[in-house]
Amino acid sequence: MDREPEGRAGEDAAAPTSAGEAAKALADEWAEEAPPPAGPVANLGACVVTAGVGVLGAVIAVGLGLGTPTQPGAGLWPLAISVAVVVLSLAQVVVGRRGGDGEKFSRYSWLSLVGLATLLGLVALLPVIGFEIPALLLSLVWMKFLGGESWRSAVLYSVLVVGALYGVFVGALGTNVPHLF
Repeated sequence: MDREPEGRAGEDAAAPTSAGEAAKALADEWAEEAPPPAGPVANLGACVVTAGVGVLGAVIAVGLGLGTPTQPGAGLWPLAISVAVVVLSLAQVVVGRRGGDGEKFSRYSWLSLVGLATLLGLVALLPVIGFEIPALLLSLVWMKFLGGESWRSAVLYSVLVVGALYGVFVGALGTNVPHLF
């Protein structure tokens, strides 16, 4: 009984017949909808900015104190991450010339700044009211407004994320994170 599934009769004969063809068709569709490339000057500018952020982070991390490998200070891991940011930024200067161009800024680019502003809001509220409410609000804003999830999904995922964070950091690890409960 080799019957064709319902809804497939009358489909276009030019439809992709293999997974590879379907993937190529989807990639072509995305390429048509993508914003124009930013160009090499914008790529270089992005590399310089991220390298500068990494250098600034390294300077601040050293100021926090590095400690020793057996007794790490507050700045050890921020220093490691900052060094990685600088190395990757400088590598992008070299490799990025052969890679694809980044996208030009568009109205969707501003969503990154909204994400950063809400993250800073979390940091500001954390010592005042604990992490549960700010983390829930942050997750909700990111899922609903930045991620385009439905309200039901955004609320459900946000509650699950905050519950998981609470379980790991407060319950399992016993960290000294400001919290309400």
